Amino acid sequence: MSTIDWNNLKFSYFQTKCYVQYTYKDGKWSDCEYVEEPYLKMHVASTCLHYGQAAFEGLKAYRGEDGQVRVFRPEENAKRLQRSAERLCMEPVPTEVFLDAVDKVLQSNIDFLPPYGYGASMYMRPLLIGTGARMGVQPSDEYTFILLVVPVGSYYKGGLQSVPALVMEDYDRAAPMGTGNVKAAGNYATGMLPGIMANDQGYPINLYLDAKEHKYIDEFGTSNFVGIKGDSYITPNSAAVLPSITNMSLMTLAEEMGMTVEKRNVNFDEITDLDGIAACGTAVVVTPISHIDKAGKTYKPAKEGIHSRFQDLYTRMQEIQLGQCDDKYNWCHIVAT
Repeated sequence: MSTIDWNNLKFSYFQTKCYVQYTYKDGKWSDCEYVEEPYLKMHVASTCLHYGQAAFEGLKAYRGEDGQVRVFRPEENAKRLQRSAERLCMEPVPTEVFLDAVDKVLQSNIDFLPPYGYGASMYMRPLLIGTGARMGVQPSDEYTFILLVVPVGSYYKGGLQSVPALVMEDYDRAAPMGTGNVKAAGNYATGMLPGIMANDQGYPINLYLDAKEHKYIDEFGTSNFVGIKGDSYITPNSAAVLPSITNMSLMTLAEEMGMTVEKRNVNFDEITDLDGIAACGTAVVVTPISHIDKAGKTYKPAKEGIHSRFQDLYTRMQEIQLGQCDDKYNWCHIVAT
């Protein structure tokens, strides 16, 4: 696949050789099926179409300097997909099926995995949907699990870059006791309009406050919130927030660096007392936030520029993902190729 311009990959759909698919029917999961056409055939009454039985995940695979293929913490993605499935009354995908899909889809599409040294990676999108026919509001009796992959480029070219954010006061991401803590597909549909509205005003990212009081920080549109104050790593403790695997990993690395992790309610008014703020997630690891605008007023962290802790955490995470240092936490799943 030498015709691929590895230097100019974007975060967008890219046709690869195939995706892998497993079907749950009659009480068991099928063996792996390789599908080359980028289309699905399903019943018109599938529950994913009518009742929103759909959940997904996102993770990445990397080619290391040593040539090995590493997938970052796929077991945690499997667990989170299982939690999403249980909340949406879907059949959970067993971890062994999830990992089998990871191995087989990468082995089949290995020519599309970016080489080491380009800052690029393979984005992996697991998808679980209800495909059984139902007219009444009830769970499906059949489910389809899919894993597709696309090569994606580096988000940061030339180092970390900070962006502004906007608080969406007229919209809530999730109800306090709703589905905000799982990766339900419907959560992202409801977030599209406020996301577009923020983008139209020049903000690449939007921030949600808690739905009950609009007082505490929940999370950004597609990322967890992180604040740095002195030697403390601060992130919200909210039942409406999606537990980020990236954030969980960064917390471990922060403690390794001698920082104190505070997972607690974070009042929005604390923004100006923090030394630095950032969004974190699979796509970019860390996105520093320069300032946050709310109701016509600008709130900036106490220190100007990108906080050095964010650079340190980003670098450390990349070193683990690319096999440039000892993986003492056994976070990387090695794929035989």
